[in-house]
Amino acid sequence: MKREEYLRKPEWLRNTIKPNQSYNEVNDILIKYNLNTVCKAARCPNRKECYNSCTATFMLMGRNCTRNCAFCNVTSAPPQPLDFKEPENIAKAVKELGIKHAVITSVTRDDLEDGGAEHFSQTIKHIKKINPDTTVEVLIPDFQGDIHSLRTVIDARPDIINHNVETIPRLYPIFRPQAIFQRSLELIKRVKILSDIPSKTGFMVGLGEKEEEIYELLRTLRQAQCDMVTIGQYLRPSLKHPAVKEYVHPDVFKRYYEYAIKIGFEYVVSSPLARSSYMAHKGLKTRYML
Repeated sequence: MKREEYLRKPEWLRNTIKPNQSYNEVNDILIKYNLNTVCKAARCPNRKECYNSCTATFMLMGRNCTRNCAFCNVTSAPPQPLDFKEPENIAKAVKELGIKHAVITSVTRDDLEDGGAEHFSQTIKHIKKINPDTTVEVLIPDFQGDIHSLRTVIDARPDIINHNVETIPRLYPIFRPQAIFQRSLELIKRVKILSDIPSKTGFMVGLGEKEEEIYELLRTLRQAQCDMVTIGQYLRPSLKHPAVKEYVHPDVFKRYYEYAIKIGFEYVVSSPLARSSYMAHKGLKTRYML
């Protein structure tokens, strides 16, 4: 076993939040409508906090992903049939939970001709129909670079379009072998070319990147006119996943935050437990957040 696999989790990553009554209510509603969340599938460290606040990030199109990113805990297996009641059921769950900023993501569905874009579109439309005061943020896959799929999502008018680059380009062959950095970057560019919708992305640190590579990535994302960015610590979901190379100190996250602001990002979250959808509602209300 390599030395890095013995890295102990530092104090700043220890989460002592306990479930409350709202946590159980969220679980009950998810079961009631047969819904999935990335909070559970990806073993998000903030799940208790979000569920306790009566919110969750809904995950469309089943539990199985057609890709197999090394860092991810979502199951890679043959995909499940689409549930065409899912968009409406998510809208109903949003209403029952009183969610004012709904975040919707999905597994990657390379088996579908449009990558699931129409399913995203229907979900956005149902949420806005049943919950006219709720804003909607979507965290979409790359749709294999298909511009028509991206247009389908844009035409449904979500309030934020997010697509995570996840890591620096150099580490893509190791951690995202079925993805292409330039393809993800082009999607972010196209959001701004095709619409006035704010664009957002997120990535992890602690995978073996160098600090200068993070600054270079931030510059590249700003050149693509990306408006918002989240930066968080990679946490190993299980012993089957790659080991953490480094637990990045909060002071380094602060440097990334300050640099991202300096080069023009409109909204920045940079901290060890930051995730794309964590406290996402603040992206529409607060310019900067640490």
